[in-house]
Amino acid sequence: MRAIAFVGYKKSGKTTTIEAVARVLKERGYRIGIAKSMHADFDRRETDSWRFSVIADHVLIKAHDTDALLFKSGDINAFFSMMPDVDFLLLEGFKSIKHVPKVICARSEDDVRDLNDGLAIAVSGIVAGKGIREIDGLPVINAVTETEELAGLIEERAFMLPNINCGMCGFTCAEMAEMIVKGEKMLRDCVVLSQRARVTVRIDGKVLPMKDWVQELVEKTVKGMLSAMKGYRGGRRIEILIRDE
Repeated sequence: MRAIAFVGYKKSGKTTTIEAVARVLKERGYRIGIAKSMHADFDRRETDSWRFSVIADHVLIKAHDTDALLFKSGDINAFFSMMPDVDFLLLEGFKSIKHVPKVICARSEDDVRDLNDGLAIAVSGIVAGKGIREIDGLPVINAVTETEELAGLIEERAFMLPNINCGMCGFTCAEMAEMIVKGEKMLRDCVVLSQRARVTVRIDGKVLPMKDWVQELVEKTVKGMLSAMKGYRGGRRIEILIRDE
């Protein structure tokens, strides 16, 4: 999954930019996920869904026009993992995250300078309609009139690091992300992403994402159980199929 965050202040054109980019990427055959960071409470206190969420771990809502799953994620990684089957995850807001590149949706050049934390790959939003082509070395691309160009840049440069700061590459994920944006490193320089998974679990053909320690737990548990069975011998590849029919 590749990701890009569209960051900007209120009324800077974030939603319009995301809508335009998502439409083009969808037309190109990609599966698109969109996540929005809100400053207001979505599940208001004293509503029925709020009362249920106080008791339950997850609340599933079937409304007249849509469905919703309410849950409290432990961290941002758990939140993003709710969309494992998309090709591109488009984030509206999330200014504080440091493991994905960003498009700054700005009202003015001052907005760009205020919001650029070294992860920006382009500028869009309101300022892009003022005839400005570049701000501090960043290309200014109008999402309304130059949608294909902006979508192409995102298609080429979007990424998401694991955000676990394992240190195996010698850097934090934030440091690695900034170097990737600058062209000093590549995504394959992330040791975690470049490693081939030792354990793969598929449910109805879809791979279940697992961190290294989870893979190790599954491997040792399965091998431990099998080793107690008559006729078991070690092998380089073990396959288990469970049919729930």
